[in-house]
Amino acid sequence: MIRPGFLSSTERLELEACVGSQREDHGIARRANAILLLDDGKSCQVIAEFLYLDDDTIRGWYKTYRESSWDALAVDGWKGGQSRMTSAQEAALCTWLEGRFCRSTVEIRSHIASKFCLEYSHSGCIKLLARLEFEYRKPKALPRVASAEKQAAFIAMYERLVSKMSMDEAVYFADAVHPEYQTKPGFGWVKTGSNPAVTTTAGRGRVNIHGALNLETFDAPFVEPTTVDGGSAAPLLAKIEARNPDKRIIHVIWDNAAYHKGPDVRAFLARPDCRIHLIQLPPYCPHLNPIERLWAVMHQQVTHNRHYPTQKQFANAILKFFREIIPNERWSRKFGPDVKVDRMMKVTIQNEETKEPFAGF
Repeated sequence: MIRPGFLSSTERLELEACVGSQREDHGIARRANAILLLDDGKSCQVIAEFLYLDDDTIRGWYKTYRESSWDALAVDGWKGGQSRMTSAQEAALCTWLEGRFCRSTVEIRSHIASKFCLEYSHSGCIKLLARLEFEYRKPKALPRVASAEKQAAFIAMYERLVSKMSMDEAVYFADAVHPEYQTKPGFGWVKTGSNPAVTTTAGRGRVNIHGALNLETFDAPFVEPTTVDGGSAAPLLAKIEARNPDKRIIHVIWDNAAYHKGPDVRAFLARPDCRIHLIQLPPYCPHLNPIERLWAVMHQQVTHNRHYPTQKQFANAILKFFREIIPNERWSRKFGPDVKVDRMMKVTIQNEETKEPFAGF
């Protein structure tokens, strides 16, 4: 039985300072805390349960403190064991690890066993890796970055095209969008303190739209395919042609999707009377396609903060946007007042001197 009140006021202040100090080692602070609790009258069993230790450990700390004072208890004498690997073996292991990405210790332990004839447990291998300054984490994902030179070349080509384009030519930007039947909360101005809500949907269906946009006339032909592929790209091109009977050449600018180069598209372009001229966007440059802004307007008008009880109602709202709202609205307001084609394509290319980031329009 350890009687409480065995600490003097000076000793207690010393231990309390140790517990309150953020610089103290965690293990040393726990020992000081245990001695203080014993002085308060707590039993070894209660303290052990609180600190997730056994009561013999608490008694040992008390005995050391009473016999050799706090200086003996405040020293962490555990130094760890000697590594079974030599310095040369550790250096070789580090070189091997730096040349690959090991997902688990199984591969590392197998290599150590075959290379150095040493057996390590899972926990032992983790401690070895920590001592060699290795840590377990994911690699950083690096996005594919579009070439600034290719972007600049495309914009220069486009500016030349529109500056020299005759009245019997037209330019369309084409792409696909797949609005999903899911409620999409969006930002908006609400009264401070209010908590607006929108009902969610349980479906996972979607509507496929393969469309195009003429920046001069804001003509937006589209097809509604079951799947977006070459089978939808060719009908879209046919629809663009049909809506421009007075145009000798219709330039269609779209991305490098495989179906944009597939057999259906090639067969369409091989027709003797084909008036479509395809232009590919640079790789990884969706920001150079102004139709992306039309998709954003569609989401603002149809999907954001709106609930549709059925998927059919959702699909009808999407189709109504393309069939009725676009033809009857002055959509230049959505893209900016009195928008011009060259302004839509005006972008900032990374400056080699200032290293400013690429900015889309």
